[in-house]
Amino acid sequence: MLAPWLLDSLIDRVLDEDLAGGDLTTEACVDEGARAVAHAVARKPLVVCGGAVFLRVFQRVDPAVEGELHIPEGTPVDTGAQLWTVRGPARSLLTAERVALNLTQRMSGVATQAHRYVAALPPGSPVRITDTRKTTPGLRALERYAVRIGGAHNHRDSLGSAVLIKDNHIIAAGGITVAIERARQRAPHTSRIEVEVDSLPQLEEALAAGADIILLDNFQTDDIRTAVARVHQIPHRRPLLEASGGITLERIRELAEAGIDLISVGALTHSAKAADIALDLDLS
Repeated sequence: MLAPWLLDSLIDRVLDEDLAGGDLTTEACVDEGARAVAHAVARKPLVVCGGAVFLRVFQRVDPAVEGELHIPEGTPVDTGAQLWTVRGPARSLLTAERVALNLTQRMSGVATQAHRYVAALPPGSPVRITDTRKTTPGLRALERYAVRIGGAHNHRDSLGSAVLIKDNHIIAAGGITVAIERARQRAPHTSRIEVEVDSLPQLEEALAAGADIILLDNFQTDDIRTAVARVHQIPHRRPLLEASGGITLERIRELAEAGIDLISVGALTHSAKAADIALDLDLS
C-alpha cells in the first residue's frame, strides 16, 4: 500500500484538516479519564478494505489506542459484520472517528466497486480490469490499493510511470506516427509505448508506427471485434488492446468476449460509492 512513513504523512494531513481548531465537542463533553471500546460494523454488504489504515488513524491521534482487525482484506461481508475494533481513551476514539471512517469507507467502496466489475467477467477470463488516474486528489495510493484488494489491476500510477499518448498529445505532436517516433527516441528504453485511438484508421496508423499497446477509446463492440481480428493477423509481437471510455458494468462481459486484453474503467474510483460503515462505541 504505502510505506509506513508515507501513510503516516497522509493521515496526518487529513487529521490536520479535521482538527484545525481541536475537538471542541469531545473536550467539552467527555471526561479526560474515560475509556471506551468501539467496533466498526458494516451497515450494508461490502468488500473489506483499509483495516490497517483504520487502526493507524487512531494511533496517530493517540499511540495508546489498541485494536484488532477481525476480517481479512478483500473479504466480502454481509450487513452486520464486525470489521475492526479499537479501544483506549474515549476522547481519542471520538476525535479520530470521522477521519478513520472517511478513509476506510472510501477504500472499501472502491474495493467493492472493483469486485463487482471483476465478477462481471466470464469465468476464467484472462482479461484484466484496470483503474485509471481518475482518482481523488491526495488519496491515489489508497484507492489504487483498494482496486487491487477488490481483484482488479492498476494502470499507470502517475504521468512518470508509463508513456500513454492520448488525443491531445497527438494533436500537440502533429500526429500519431510522429508522437510514437518521438516517444521511442526520448522515453527510457524500458518504456512500452501506448497510444489512444478513436477510429479504425487510427488503429492502422498506430500499428504501422509500432505501438506496444493500443487504447481503443469509446469504440463500439463491433469495432472492437474488428480491431481484435486485425491485430491477431500480426504474427509476432502483436500489441495489447485496451478498451476504455464510458465502460459500464453491463458491457464488461461482451467486451471480454470480443477478445480485448485490458478494460480500463474510470468508474472504479471516480464513481465508487462510499461503503456504509459505522462505529459503535461503548464505555469500557
